[in-house]
Amino acid sequence: MGAGHAASAPPGVALPWHLGLPRASRQGARGEYDIAYHSHSWQDCGAVAPPRPPHDPLAAPVPPGPGFSRAPLAGCSPAAPSRGCCYPHGERGMRRRALLSALPLAALPGRGKGAGAEASPQIRDILGRGVQLPRPPRRIVLTQARHVLAMALLHPDPVSLVVGWGDDLRRMNPPDYASVRARFPQADAVPVIARGQGEGLSLEAIVAARPELVVFSLGTLRALGETMPDRLAAFGIPSAVIDFFSDPMATTRPSMHLLGQVLGRPERAAAFEAFYTERLQGIAARLEGPAQARPAVFIHAHAGGTSCCSSPGKGAFDSMVSFAGGHNIGADLLPGPVGNVSLEYVIDRDPQVYVATGGPYGGRGGIPLGPGVAPEAAARELAAVIHRERLDVLPAVRQGRAHAIWHGFNDTPAHVVMLEALARWLHPARCGDLDPAATMAALNARFLAIPMQGAHWTDLPAGAL
Repeated sequence: MGAGHAASAPPGVALPWHLGLPRASRQGARGEYDIAYHSHSWQDCGAVAPPRPPHDPLAAPVPPGPGFSRAPLAGCSPAAPSRGCCYPHGERGMRRRALLSALPLAALPGRGKGAGAEASPQIRDILGRGVQLPRPPRRIVLTQARHVLAMALLHPDPVSLVVGWGDDLRRMNPPDYASVRARFPQADAVPVIARGQGEGLSLEAIVAARPELVVFSLGTLRALGETMPDRLAAFGIPSAVIDFFSDPMATTRPSMHLLGQVLGRPERAAAFEAFYTERLQGIAARLEGPAQARPAVFIHAHAGGTSCCSSPGKGAFDSMVSFAGGHNIGADLLPGPVGNVSLEYVIDRDPQVYVATGGPYGGRGGIPLGPGVAPEAAARELAAVIHRERLDVLPAVRQGRAHAIWHGFNDTPAHVVMLEALARWLHPARCGDLDPAATMAALNARFLAIPMQGAHWTDLPAGAL
């Protein structure tokens, strides 16, 4: 069923007469439920549940619990049986009760193939949690909308599966969102279920979307609290955790393997893994041989778009710099994934390579990179930012070892392009033959349903300032 359609039972399946949530849910849903109970044909609100018809697969009646209001609601009568007569906590529970009744039958506790059984050991997320799905989900919620770009590596129309997502793509990267919308105009109709990083997520909006799977990023789950999957499970909604940001060199392949399984495209995921692994092995092979000192590199995050100098610490870009044979000087000072270092610190460390990150910053002081950006504009703004931030005193800048790259590579499996660019900049003698442009073209031709277009990196030649 597509987004925006009214809830209905599958052909030949009757709507349930009532729904009993598992005991675990009594502490979920903000503590407002005891046993959720909904009748489609009660004529009054007595204490005894009506008998079930023979076709109802639920075996035993669920008696009303202390969370019920026994007083009939207005309009509850034999003439209007479909209104439903009993709601948890009376009228206060009506809104959540309506959300629950809108869930597809396959998503309800105790319903669907394999209900009550152990989750398949073949489908596990990056936290090792089993993900039980009776079929590839056709209604998915993404707590971070940017992960539709990861889905686009495996599925020809990823937006058709999304019934809710965060506002991160629209709010933080409008050009990327425009690329999604240009390819799939229905993106504008996808409801926003989360604003900001974690704390703006609406549980009610997720339930109202009737998803068959909720996909969390590891960072979002940490911000929300790791009990969120259990709260969703109380509503019969499975979830999975993926990661391309916190520890991308360790979690990208298992995350893509998981997406391939849940999207019903394991062969496509295997083809991408082979492509990805081949590129990583190409970098590793070039860096083999006599040990060399790792060149110090300063990753200037959002250069010019924020006060100098934002930098990644440990995780994310740090693991990519390390894989490419470099040493991220920000990680020596910053214990978390991001933070700020002073200009004096950068000058004192004298990095051998300077790499700025850019994005949708056209006209806002940063370096424009990504969809719709011309190479000349990116190169011009890289020079302007370096000069304005007084980083032109760095020998790396004066000697032609200053570069900029799209910041969005920090949260996508397409970061293999950035790995090749970094290796080439850090070890030109060993890795100068790597061709990130050819790798990006191959991703577009072989995998991406939403192609990467525009300048995604640029260089500042020696003597350009």
